[in-house]
Amino acid sequence: MTDTPTGVFRWLPGLWTIRHYQRGWFARDIVAGLVLTMLLLPGGMGYAVAAGLPPITGLYATIIPITAYALFGPSRFLVLGPDSALAPLIAAAVLAPAAGDPERAVALASLLALLVGGLCIVAGFLRAGLVSNLLSKPVRVGYMHGIALTMLVTQLPKLLGFSVDATGLLNGVAGLARGMLDHQVDPLSLAIGASSLVVILGLRFVAPRVPGILIVIVAATIVVASANLGPELSIVGAVPGGVPFPSLPATDLAAIRQLFVAAVGIALVSFADTSILSRTFAGRQQVRIDPNRELVGLGLANAASGFFHGFPVSGSASRTPVAESAGAKTQVACLVGAVALLGVLIAPGLLRDLPTTALAAVVITAAIGMFDLRSLRAFYRVRRSDFFLALIAFFAVALLGVIPGIGVAVGLSILDFVRRAWRPHDAILGRANGVKGYHDIKRYPDAKQIPGLVMFRWDAPLFFANADLFRTRILDIVAAAEPKARWVLVAAEPITDVDTTAAEMIEELEKELDALGVELAFAEMKDPVKDRLNRYALTARIGTDRFFPTLGVAVKAFLAKSKVTWLDWEDVKPPREN
Repeated sequence: MTDTPTGVFRWLPGLWTIRHYQRGWFARDIVAGLVLTMLLLPGGMGYAVAAGLPPITGLYATIIPITAYALFGPSRFLVLGPDSALAPLIAAAVLAPAAGDPERAVALASLLALLVGGLCIVAGFLRAGLVSNLLSKPVRVGYMHGIALTMLVTQLPKLLGFSVDATGLLNGVAGLARGMLDHQVDPLSLAIGASSLVVILGLRFVAPRVPGILIVIVAATIVVASANLGPELSIVGAVPGGVPFPSLPATDLAAIRQLFVAAVGIALVSFADTSILSRTFAGRQQVRIDPNRELVGLGLANAASGFFHGFPVSGSASRTPVAESAGAKTQVACLVGAVALLGVLIAPGLLRDLPTTALAAVVITAAIGMFDLRSLRAFYRVRRSDFFLALIAFFAVALLGVIPGIGVAVGLSILDFVRRAWRPHDAILGRANGVKGYHDIKRYPDAKQIPGLVMFRWDAPLFFANADLFRTRILDIVAAAEPKARWVLVAAEPITDVDTTAAEMIEELEKELDALGVELAFAEMKDPVKDRLNRYALTARIGTDRFFPTLGVAVKAFLAKSKVTWLDWEDVKPPREN
């Protein structure tokens, strides 16, 4: 199936997938959707409570958004829903204005979802998704490792049979250690959780096509129900019933003004989290995602949540890898999960006896699959700075949390780019026998320089941070030139921009070189950069005859003016054969 929907399907990629659906995907999507249901149920209710809302609103904020995103979202693998990063932001925005009224809190949360959805949709049409380009591959790899380790640490207590009221890696490790030292490990929970883990990993190794996750969840539920182990274990328990119906939240203009700032913050957090998840999993499946359509899909999912008494949602860093681990191939897995969850609302007793320790085993296996050591090894071998950037992103996400961690990693990515542009590679060029063009004399030690001509290449834009270094390098090369330099010819093809600071530097450099009896010239300068120099009035100052289309033309002009004796290897006629 092609990954580039056309026409109306560009905005309905879910329908495009269904139209081009392959029969072999169906069984995997069904299994993955049923597995998702087991996680969506407790997760949705838990995050609703964390946001200060009734548990059933968490189910509404799960069913509706994943259905909307499955139709409008560009990713075939992303799972949307309530999120731990958004829960405290939602609570802070709606609980105080609600003043203890649950119905008012639900109305405000729904309005907040509508505002977040509207902001994301507008941002998508304004093409603001380009900011996701700041999320480089090392940042994404480090992010996923941080998420994976955090998932492992936070799920281990559930596997061992006790709960830890903590978020983040450090708090999770402390809670895990405290629970084990206090002898809170429950042997029965550990037996069920560990056996579930062994079965899932074992089947994945010996029979990868067998739906081990679904088998484990069904078997664990049957065992607990038949042996009446519910009182002795932590189970999903009773689920509230009721089917959502669409309506606009009853509110006023004052509430909109009050919630707008919070909506902007939640939209930023939601898009940052969703974008990095979407791009990471798309990369793993070797497909491309349009970040602007990602914004629109996220916005429509949030707007749908608001219409159905839900609250703002985001990409789920814990449920998406579980869907992938369970074998999901398309958005149909999310649709299956939504339908199954709707069935649970109609018949709320279906999953009552599902043990949470088995769910923990499912999440742990998904977390294990998120580690990408191959990419880390490649970074270390090919570019050490990318390796260390991935490590910093990993520790930042693990120790500070998802959003602060992403901020730290993106900031360091930008600083690393500035560092490389600040002190870029440069080269003195010469002519090597038998090789076309002009090349770095360090790479070609036998290359010859034309007497009196300094050919200099600068492999970066010229801007305030590196302008003085550019000037210093040229003056140092001129001072060391033997014989004395007459021209400095800048091979300007790699220079993609010149800011005002750099323009002022070029003007000063031209004066300094002129005082030394050296002329400044440029070759292969891009037209947009030349246009900028025209606006700076530098072209006229240097002289329009000192801007050449190619290095070869510039060399011929220098030789014609300087009368330097120079025999190029291409001008030497090969000896005649007898």
